[in-house]
Amino acid sequence: MTRPPLRLVVLGLSLSSSWGNGHATTYRALLGAFAERGHAILFLERDVPWYAGHRDLTDPDFCELSFYDDLADLERFRDRIAAADAVVVGSYVPEGVAVGRRVQSWGRGVRAFYDIDTPVTLAKLEAGDHEYLTPDLIRAYDLYLSFTGGPTLRWIEEHHGSPAARQLYCSVDMDAYRAPARAVRWDLSYLGTHSPDRQPTLTRLLLEPARQAPHLRFAVAGPQYPAGIDWPRNVERIEHVAPADHPAFYAASRYTLNVTRADMIRAGYSPSVRLFEAAACGTPILTDRWEGLETVFVPGREILPVDAAGDVLALLEGQPEAERLRVAAGARARVLAAHSAAHRAAELEAHLREAITHNRHVPRDPVRGGTTAGAAMSD
Repeated sequence: MTRPPLRLVVLGLSLSSSWGNGHATTYRALLGAFAERGHAILFLERDVPWYAGHRDLTDPDFCELSFYDDLADLERFRDRIAAADAVVVGSYVPEGVAVGRRVQSWGRGVRAFYDIDTPVTLAKLEAGDHEYLTPDLIRAYDLYLSFTGGPTLRWIEEHHGSPAARQLYCSVDMDAYRAPARAVRWDLSYLGTHSPDRQPTLTRLLLEPARQAPHLRFAVAGPQYPAGIDWPRNVERIEHVAPADHPAFYAASRYTLNVTRADMIRAGYSPSVRLFEAAACGTPILTDRWEGLETVFVPGREILPVDAAGDVLALLEGQPEAERLRVAAGARARVLAAHSAAHRAAELEAHLREAITHNRHVPRDPVRGGTTAGAAMSD
């Protein structure tokens, strides 16, 4: 029997602008594939100047995109939120706690939190920082969708009281990430917004190799890098690469580098969307190490872990071309088999329908808005 389509409302950091954040590309891939499954989506985005000035998607064909000015203006969408089968609030949404409380009050369907920054979020909570989430909101959300898998899911349920924490990794739109035929421009590239905790690894695994091998070519693309960084002459700096240009960027790279934020290394099981994008484009990936990496790609066969500048240079200068291409092909096959946007949209639908079914059988607590059952939905 065919299940009826779902009405989904998402309140996320940004769909319209990929400038300085990885949320937009994540939402675009996931929601595009979710719409292909027949569901209707409304995306609500806070209208803020730093994204308004850098928008690269204003009229998506897979969902309705609307902007709101502030919390008072969000009232315009109260009826839509109430009528939705599910409402998802994302991490780093401006005034996310107040937004979450409104969703808890207005929503009659499943109320979910989508944490695209799970290790950062949990570190902030431990420090008493409730920028966009509080412990009571975790308990009240019917579903906690997490960018981090592994043991963290049980921690969210047992320590923070989530009724159901479920893994929902990032993904890639395989149709959008087809690398064009293009001459190689760089031996090693890196694509990512500057982050102080990533900079030492970027220095060790890209800038130091560049200094030691001036005959090789490198690139670092992304905004917000401070002016004081000493860039070697053979490192090309690119301020921003729009998502539409990512395939061409990867196609121009013999290898690309993945650098993981410190909180995500500590948590493990937190793959970056850049991993899946580069793999989809057929560019082999060098990466730092973190727990759970082997559950995403097979090290040595589908991805190449490196620890120091010497490891990087040994691959750039010594790996046979046939082996380089074999690693790239293995990673792309893995993404096709498990990490495409179509796979992730199917997982999202399964999680939402599980929560819908659960809510039919477990009444909500009228005081705090959550369900009266403290156990996870799978129990």
